[in-house]
Amino acid sequence: MKTKSKIFIAFILNLIFSIFELFGGIITGSIAITSDAIHDFGDATSIGTAFFLEKLSDKKPNNKYTYGYARFSVLGALITTLILLISSVIVIFNAVFRIISPIVIDYNGMLIFAIVGLFVNIVATYFTHGGKSLNQKAVNLHMLEDVFGWLVVLIGSIIMKFTNLYIIDPILSIFVALFVVINSIKNLIEILQIFLIKTPKDIDIDDIIKHIKEIDGVIDAHHIHIWTIDGEINLATLHLVVKEYDSNIKEKVKEELSEHGISHTTIEMETETENCKDKICNIKKQNQHLHCHHH
Repeated sequence: MKTKSKIFIAFILNLIFSIFELFGGIITGSIAITSDAIHDFGDATSIGTAFFLEKLSDKKPNNKYTYGYARFSVLGALITTLILLISSVIVIFNAVFRIISPIVIDYNGMLIFAIVGLFVNIVATYFTHGGKSLNQKAVNLHMLEDVFGWLVVLIGSIIMKFTNLYIIDPILSIFVALFVVINSIKNLIEILQIFLIKTPKDIDIDDIIKHIKEIDGVIDAHHIHIWTIDGEINLATLHLVVKEYDSNIKEKVKEELSEHGISHTTIEMETETENCKDKICNIKKQNQHLHCHHH
């Protein structure tokens, strides 16, 4: 099943379930269920956005977006992750108030909602797992976190049934929210690194240069830039210093880069006698220089 279809199924399940859940929270008086309903509605909204942006990310490149629309999928992941973070903070805030003044909760009703909630979210998690795009990973984190949340609600309602310790409800909701916050921050760091054009984490530039220099006819490689569009599609630009111009060298270098997970490469070839005007990558004219020199 395609990423878009998976995200759409998760969106529909979340939207229907958040409405069902809101009633559940009101009926049982459980803050864990009510806050989860608000959180699920936020999920549904962000998953809907993720679906739209994932759909847009498939569009072909044009004169306005020459790299294509793949990064819109990352934007979807960013929106989804931020909604998760904000809703989790709200849950923690409300739970703290409930710890200060606990109220009586209908734990039997809570138990029934927890069983239904667990089932629905396991189904949604199954449909969204295994995605490579950051967008789908963010959606899947939502689903996983909801499964975890309902498992906690289920355990909590059973404990309350036998102990009448109503304070357990807000304490459990804080645990779930903290789990979400930690995972969301990890996601957010990965997303921001893509927007900041950081070298992808599984790519070692020194290792790539070493392999390129082992190719016959290559003297040196410099002015290397490697980045990723969406966490999956990696691109590279570089200058090759060669003994003499030979299109075979270029092909071999492209093959080498392809083995390192780089799918789109732009290579400029120059001989030893040529003076590379771009030895210093003077992107920002004032004082920020990236030094690229022949070894």
